[in-house]
Amino acid sequence: MTRHVAVTGAASGIGRALAAQLTARGDTVIGVDLAGAEVCADLSTPEGRREAAAGIRERCGGVLDALVTCAGVAKPGRLMVSVNYFGTTELVTALRPELAAAEQPRVGVVGSISGTQPNDPRTVAACLAGDEAAALARADEVVALDEAQKLYPSTKAALAQWVRRTCVAPGWADAGIALNAVAPGVVLTPMSAALVDDERMLEVIRQAVPMPLNGHAAPEAVAHVLGWLIAPENTHMTGQVVYVDGGAEVTLRGPEDF
Repeated sequence: MTRHVAVTGAASGIGRALAAQLTARGDTVIGVDLAGAEVCADLSTPEGRREAAAGIRERCGGVLDALVTCAGVAKPGRLMVSVNYFGTTELVTALRPELAAAEQPRVGVVGSISGTQPNDPRTVAACLAGDEAAALARADEVVALDEAQKLYPSTKAALAQWVRRTCVAPGWADAGIALNAVAPGVVLTPMSAALVDDERMLEVIRQAVPMPLNGHAAPEAVAHVLGWLIAPENTHMTGQVVYVDGGAEVTLRGPEDF
C-alpha cells in the first residue's frame, strides 16, 4: 500500500535525497520547501507553518503515514531558532491528528552532532517552553555577546530534548506514533559547501567533528537511516537520537556516554 510521507527541506540536501529514496520504494512524497516542492511555505513563521500543515493535510487526505523534517539553516542568527526548532516542533504538533489517523505513523526529525556541544541554556529553555518570542530575543542577545556559534547547538539540543519528552507524551506513543531523530555529523550538502570548500575551515571542522568511519557523509547516508526510522518495520523504537556521524559522538564524548 502506498504511504503518504511529508518531507520538509525536500528541495535540497538530506531532504532531496530522502524524497528520491522514498519515491523509488513506492511512497507518495509531499515535499515542503520555500520553492520547488509540492507545498511551498516558509517554516520560519507561524503563518508559514500553518500553510505547510494545511498543504500537507490537503494532499494526504487527512491520513499522513510519516513526516520527516529536514529543513534547517546554518547561518548564525534568529532564523536558526525559528526554522531549526519551531519550524519542526510546531509542524509536527500540528500534524499529529493526521499521523494518528494512519495505521503505522512515524516521524523523523533531523538534529545534529552539534547538539552535544556547548550551547546557550537560556535559548534552549525558551525553546522548550514554547516561547518563540523569548527564544528569538535571546538569540539576538547571544549574537550581540559574540557567542553566535552557540545558537546552532542550542536549537539542536532543544530539538533532541523535545523529541525525548514528546515521544511518550499522551497522543504519541499511545497512538502508535514513533518519534525519533537522527544526529548527523558533517554532511556534504549545499548548506555545508562553503565551509568544506575553505581549507582553513575544513581543518577546524575536522577537529570539531572527527569522523573516523568513512569521513564526511553524503546526504544519502543520512536519508537511508531516516527511511528506516519512518518505515513500518520500526515497531518499537521511539525517543531515540541516532548518530549518523562516522564515529564523531563517541570520539568526542567517549564510551562512558551512551
